[in-house]
Amino acid sequence: MGTTVRISERAKRVLEELAAREGKKIRELVDEAVELYRRRVFLEEVNRAFRSLREDPASWAAEEEERRVWEATLGDGLEEE
Repeated sequence: MGTTVRISERAKRVLEELAAREGKKIRELVDEAVELYRRRVFLEEVNRAFRSLREDPASWAAEEEERRVWEATLGDGLEEE
């Protein structure tokens, strides 16, 4: 199913040039660009949440303690070499 989206003439030219250079359809490039943007937004949200966690001493201490607990399980069931 197609959807019409209005873009600037400049964006259209860039997409056409990239499509020709990459040997892809414009739709593929747009799909890839949207996915990259989605990932970037996700990582920015994760970074904001992590920064907020670090700014709260009690929450950060709880995070570090949880990491220590999980690190203790890394070798569970493994024989020493």
